[in-house]
Amino acid sequence: MIRLVATFGHVGLLRPAPGSWASAAAIPLAWGLHGLGGFPLLATATVAVFALGLWAVARLTAGDADPDRPEIVIDEVAGQWLALWPLSAGLWHAGADPWLFPWPGWVGAFLMFRLFDVWKPWIIGRADRRRDALGVMLDDLLAGIAAALAVAAGAALAHGVVMR
Repeated sequence: MIRLVATFGHVGLLRPAPGSWASAAAIPLAWGLHGLGGFPLLATATVAVFALGLWAVARLTAGDADPDRPEIVIDEVAGQWLALWPLSAGLWHAGADPWLFPWPGWVGAFLMFRLFDVWKPWIIGRADRRRDALGVMLDDLLAGIAAALAVAAGAALAHGVVMR
């Protein structure tokens, strides 16, 4: 069960780029969560997946010198869902059809999350260098926050909020 959680149902075993596969697999699940319960459900699920991932990674990698194995991708799911928060929150706040999840938003969230997760600038890289379960989860959470900020800025520009 622990390995199933950490690999996100074995998505982490896909090659190449298991983190990208997991991020891509997380998007339709986020859309389903948003459709069923709006932003509150996606936010709650993100927090729950982060906590569950932290537990699973800690158990699976106990005693490992480097716990950030390529097949562990539950951290990408939590980070990707966080990157989708501006899209989900904006749609929910606007009262849009709960099953609406327009492609520019989720594509931008995917690309920005992958960029920050691979690049690991500043504090994201510091979290990654922790070499413990919290570091495994935290670097993706921070990459998700950076991606969410980029998505929110892009949405503000696209919808003219900044230009008014």
